[in-house]
Amino acid sequence: MMSYGFVAALALALLVPDAAQAAVALDGAAMRWPWALPFIGILLSIAGGPVLFPRVWHHHYGKIAAAWAMLALLAIAGAFGPSAALASLVHAVLGEYLDFILVLFALYTVAGGILVVGNLAGTPTMNAAILVIGTILASFMGTIGAAMILIRPLLQANERRAHKIHVIVFFIILVANVGGALTPLGDPPLFVGFLRGVDFFWPLQHLWMQTVAVAALVLLVFIVLDSVLFRREKHDPAVFANEAVRVRLRGIVNLPLIFLIVGAILLSGIWKPGIRLDILGTAIELQNMLRDAFLIGVVALSLWLTPDEHRATNGFTWEPMREVAKLFLGIFITIVPVLAMLDAGREGAFAWLLRLVTDSEGRPQEIAFFWLTGGLSAFLDNAPTYLVFFELAGGNPQALMGPLAGILTSISLGAVYMGALTYIGNAPNLMVRAIAEERGIQMPSFFAYLFWASLILVPIFVFLMLLPISPRMG
Repeated sequence: MMSYGFVAALALALLVPDAAQAAVALDGAAMRWPWALPFIGILLSIAGGPVLFPRVWHHHYGKIAAAWAMLALLAIAGAFGPSAALASLVHAVLGEYLDFILVLFALYTVAGGILVVGNLAGTPTMNAAILVIGTILASFMGTIGAAMILIRPLLQANERRAHKIHVIVFFIILVANVGGALTPLGDPPLFVGFLRGVDFFWPLQHLWMQTVAVAALVLLVFIVLDSVLFRREKHDPAVFANEAVRVRLRGIVNLPLIFLIVGAILLSGIWKPGIRLDILGTAIELQNMLRDAFLIGVVALSLWLTPDEHRATNGFTWEPMREVAKLFLGIFITIVPVLAMLDAGREGAFAWLLRLVTDSEGRPQEIAFFWLTGGLSAFLDNAPTYLVFFELAGGNPQALMGPLAGILTSISLGAVYMGALTYIGNAPNLMVRAIAEERGIQMPSFFAYLFWASLILVPIFVFLMLLPISPRMG
């Protein structure tokens, strides 16, 4: 899955005279907007490739992503030296990407061994029930875990529906994003906050009303839309008869494995032995190494204990995992200069964005934090975006949970909710799309999905600003 990263690392290593001096930080203040072009290029490739040149894209998307990643690394090497490029690559791959992809890989594999057998029919009632269950599960087993468990039963239930793309779009919004707002286990940005000292139960105590309101409104829109479309479809009444629902789970050995994965992630954030391995300036913590090894062991255990026919009946293949792994590897590398410019704060090329979160007297503006954190989270990885604005707001968890709780609320909700606006805003979004397309469903293009998700969510977010349950956000 990481072959392109290692090819680039090998090429750069040949240029570095002394690997020991590779720990060179990028000076984001010295960088200007053209540094974002490789990142913009890979986003446009993901957006336009499947539409403009589908045959080339589906056969060579990994090479296209690798080309943009190599362009970013060569630019860094040219401006800051080969050692800085190699250090950036090592940090992106070993410090960020590896943890991300192993968690996704483990949940994808284990959830793929859970087979739901029954008479699920894609009625508005059944679809709404699956969305509600997934939204609730998302905060306790993560948006990735909930999405990977429920997407296949949802696709199975709607197999005979003529209109089903909207069901998947709402699934991405609710299960893969909004539902993860209540605990650090739910969504990566909240886990980053937890690692920075935010209390584990703070999101549940402070974000539950907004999350219930947003989820309820999104669900209401879905029920109305799905009911209208369902009535317009010509279908066999016997298939969608109102009979008692009978559901059986097979491969249930994978359920405790899901919770083992979640437990390992949580433990790695709590246990801090202070032992680390330094690789070209990137610190690899012992707890993270042990967690990653444990995840690989869980995957092996799932593959061993689960009968092959369960995954075969699920339509399980490795292609969605390969696509996500290759594309996100390119994203993680090309995003390095963008994050460096953001980290430069008011000295960087994006200072004009950061100035928007304060008023003329330098006081933080909660609504601005919400929209800017969210807007950037839709196109950047939402976890580092959360961290950038967390630090911009002072980085003191006690202050952000106390007098500045409105700011932390805005940052948290923006990062979690608006990850739903694009396929790359949160990890499971692209995975869900890949699984749906593998089943023959023609999902909306990047920009079409952005349009429809924005049409659903932005009016709800505006309405959220007016609700009395969010006094610190409006």
